[in-house]
Amino acid sequence: MTTYTILIILSGLVIFSYLFDLVASKTKVPSVLLLLLLGIGLRFLVEYLKIQTFNFLSILPTLGTVGLILIVFEGSLELKYDREKNKIIKSAFFSALTILLGTATIITLIIYQITHKDLYTCIANAIPFSVISSAIAIPSAAALGKQDREFVIYESSFSDILGIIIFNFAITNHSITTSAFIGLGLSTFLIVLLSAIACVVLLYIMGKLVHHIKFFLIISILILVYAIGQSYHLSSLVLILSTGLFLNNADTIQNAWFRGVFLYKNLSADLSQLYQLSAESAFILRTFFFVIFGFTMNISELNDKPVLANGFFILVTIFAVRFFFLKVFKKGALTPIAYIAPRGLISILLYFNLPNSLKIAEVGPSFLFLVVLGTSIVMTLGITLSKTKTEEIPTA
Repeated sequence: MTTYTILIILSGLVIFSYLFDLVASKTKVPSVLLLLLLGIGLRFLVEYLKIQTFNFLSILPTLGTVGLILIVFEGSLELKYDREKNKIIKSAFFSALTILLGTATIITLIIYQITHKDLYTCIANAIPFSVISSAIAIPSAAALGKQDREFVIYESSFSDILGIIIFNFAITNHSITTSAFIGLGLSTFLIVLLSAIACVVLLYIMGKLVHHIKFFLIISILILVYAIGQSYHLSSLVLILSTGLFLNNADTIQNAWFRGVFLYKNLSADLSQLYQLSAESAFILRTFFFVIFGFTMNISELNDKPVLANGFFILVTIFAVRFFFLKVFKKGALTPIAYIAPRGLISILLYFNLPNSLKIAEVGPSFLFLVVLGTSIVMTLGITLSKTKTEEIPTA
């Protein structure tokens, strides 16, 4: 395959992804779903033409990790904090926590019934299926009202963060002991402290940089700190979310010393450019990640009736648990938010980070693909039907 052929393919994928985003804005079909289908179609085309390819699975985790960082950072840069939002933040946090734990518990039991593996292994495999993907949920919430959109951004980001914390805790502790919880508390304290330092340092750097290239430097520092934190099993996504929130709300801090040292004239314009760069970079990475994930799937494995049946049970579990707990924590109408529970980038990343000793053949990539596909389809139908019902309500 020549250099020019590769360039044609890469640019073509970006163009298709852009068109898919336009389609998604009109039809509410997630662009991610279309990207997955495009990847599957390319797999059939490559096999038909007998074109040699390399192992794309080797780059999938890296693409996904950077994409997740940028998507969460982009979402957090949209959020403006005020005290009136304490309720929605609290509601989103407890919703994410209880839904995650409730879903993981029931999916653990399903996997146990399927495989009869030990409970520890089943728990580790259940966690990736229990986390809401902010990479899909945040873009899908763009057309919702402001309050619902903010709830989805907070909830899906909290779900990602809590999912990573629980996942890291599960794979590093084979038994629940006092020392395990002490380690969890220490790692949480360290990442909160690191986040606070990173927020202040990055804002200071932004104000002092005079070079015309500055925003990729900021993003690179974020990715570097995230990677270092993750290598020590810290939940570094907390750092990404808090940094975006801090930068976008730094101008509301009234302390005279802080304003004199850290705030500068072009902060608002710089944040606008940083947001734009993050959004466009996330768009590129999301495009290649989901196309490659679709490309690597073996669709023939989905003909297995037990896989389809078990996947259906997990889908029912995901949305049944979500409806139940949202009634407790979410005030107002539950739809279409109740349908926004996609599995995607974070689920795939957690699955690929499972140690080989914990992976279960019956709960493999094709099973994960089925759940990702199913939750996206349910979300699409739910948002579309909810919008239709809203439009049918006569106005006074």
